[in-house]
Amino acid sequence: MSVLDSNAVDMAEATVSQGGGMARASRPLTLSIAAVERDTGLSKDTLRAWERRYGFPAPQRDRHGERAYPLEQVEKLRTVKRLLDAGHRPGRIVSLPSEDLQRLAASMPDQRPPVPGRALAVTPSDLQPYLDRLRAHDIVGLRRALARGLARAGLGRFVVEVAAPLATVVGEAWVRGDLEVYQEHALTESLQSVLRHALAALPEPEAGARPRVLLTTFPGEPHGLGLLMAEATLAIEGAACVSLGVQTPLWDIVLAAEAYRADVVAIGFTASVNPNHILDGLAELRAKLPATTALWAGGVLPLLQRHAVEGVDAMPTLDALVAAVHAWRAARR
Repeated sequence: MSVLDSNAVDMAEATVSQGGGMARASRPLTLSIAAVERDTGLSKDTLRAWERRYGFPAPQRDRHGERAYPLEQVEKLRTVKRLLDAGHRPGRIVSLPSEDLQRLAASMPDQRPPVPGRALAVTPSDLQPYLDRLRAHDIVGLRRALARGLARAGLGRFVVEVAAPLATVVGEAWVRGDLEVYQEHALTESLQSVLRHALAALPEPEAGARPRVLLTTFPGEPHGLGLLMAEATLAIEGAACVSLGVQTPLWDIVLAAEAYRADVVAIGFTASVNPNHILDGLAELRAKLPATTALWAGGVLPLLQRHAVEGVDAMPTLDALVAAVHAWRAARR
């Protein structure tokens, strides 16, 4: 969840009169429209339009007369956003009760593409020890368990067989309402901590190692776990990686690609980004990069299958990323 600051959350207690006495009544926890936009990925204009058209969301007003959204409405909006990303139309789902939305979300088929050419040994029971610690709020135990899993499997297998499926399972549990947002964030931070430590322990790439890969996300895409997993996969393959972290402005990506002499620019996406922004951004970035610089997009295979962007290669899985590295090298022998 977004950081709840004094502008987004009203936790003040209201003083009310009861028969000459004074009592304290807590106001419900609410978020401002700006906080809801950040937290759900739904624009302010969309929220206002739905309010007029469908009667939901139905915000309260704070003491300044600004919209204030109760947390239960924000939770419903998150579920609506996930269903929209899966192809549902707003007119059919926005006005549905939360229970119906949860049932729809729970019935969604698994959208994860298979990992080509590899039968994963991971099962739900393999992930259960991590989930148990997460549910018990034992973050220290969770990080120790992840570190032990990394030591047993090695970085490459850990990313594919533990980190990636665990992040997916936790994300799906949040959509169903089985986990809270803060628990998903706690897992993400724990995984990122373990992966960064493992990356720091890898030997530096050889002098002149190629391809040189620049990794980042577009503005509006705050999720960096997939980016970190991609960096780990590339580093194991001996690529020279430069990560800019998340939310880099497009023109700065172009400048960085030139400065670091990148052979490849790799952009990561999740379902939180508007599909039109993805397609427009990729087309603009492709036009601004040199023709000799490859552009790889992670996490958007279904979108690029429907709306291909010339000169952009989709990387739906980590194995696809490995195959792309090998193909890049083979083409330059």
